[in-house]
Amino acid sequence: MHAACALGARRGLATAHAVTRPAPVHVQDREDFVSTDLGAPAAATPSQDPPATLPTGAPAHDRSSAAVRSARPRARGAATGATTTAGTVTAGAATSGTAATGPAATRAARPAARRRRILPALVLGAVLVVVWETVARTGLVPAVFLPAPTAVAERLAEDLTTGGLARYVLPTLVEAVLGSALGAAVALPLGYLVFRSRHASAALEPYIAASQAIPAVALAPLLVLWLGYGLLPIVVLCALLVFFPILLATVLGLRTLDPDVVAAARLDGAGSWSLLRHVELPLAWPSILTGVRNGFTLSVTGAVVGEFVMGGHGLGMLLSARGLAADTTGIFSALIVLCALAMTIYGLLGALERRTAD
Repeated sequence: MHAACALGARRGLATAHAVTRPAPVHVQDREDFVSTDLGAPAAATPSQDPPATLPTGAPAHDRSSAAVRSARPRARGAATGATTTAGTVTAGAATSGTAATGPAATRAARPAARRRRILPALVLGAVLVVVWETVARTGLVPAVFLPAPTAVAERLAEDLTTGGLARYVLPTLVEAVLGSALGAAVALPLGYLVFRSRHASAALEPYIAASQAIPAVALAPLLVLWLGYGLLPIVVLCALLVFFPILLATVLGLRTLDPDVVAAARLDGAGSWSLLRHVELPLAWPSILTGVRNGFTLSVTGAVVGEFVMGGHGLGMLLSARGLAADTTGIFSALIVLCALAMTIYGLLGALERRTAD
């Protein structure tokens, strides 16, 4: 009797264990389970890397930098694990889709936007030329004062064919480029000094602002007395005209930097030189190029005016000679070439600015 009861008890316990024991999960079943629960983010396995430690006396800046550097591998590992678990194919598709619809779409839309921007200027120019031609042909204004556009076009074609203008373009271009380079060489460091030092800003800004009240052209006679005639005084005059736009653009570009980016670079241990080279200068470069582009047009003006006063061999001298001869058609021809020169350099610098901004 007792043996039968013991045998029954053992059978009951075996049955209970069979009911309560969980069924083994095969590898394929686990994969199916994970694949059906991709919506929930997988928990990243905590890294076992020891935290970065520094001596107690280390500055807070060094401790913050060490903490940031030690956190980077763990952050990258967690991000990699989460991406692998949640599905790399989907993330890659989203990334490629963003690239296809972002910068590519923007570049494709630029020609149409450029045409829409240029079209009003072309229409206005055509209207002005028609009105000009009408006024000149009807005799309302004598031709010696206002020649017809067709006569100016014929004279321009003649000057370009015979080389009457080509030999005057290069000296003016050289003077404008050298003046822009000299003005930028002074304005860029001074602008950075004004940005960096409050004392330098307080000391220099009043004099810089006051210098703009004096027309640079009015300094031409003094430049002749100080430097004589020739290339040097014209280049200095161009530099004086270029200086302020480049200085102003440099200061504004540096003062409008994102403070979070600068703070992050400093937290990562960037010194003054590294910060200037890798953060401040690249981010302020579009603004600096805008100042250079606007300043170059003033430099061309300075070259022409300098040749009026101080002599030379460029377009300014040609304009002065044709003015003395009352050659109005020739003056308009030289002015068109001068405008084309300034617009070409302006457009090239604008393209460089847009390329840098991208």
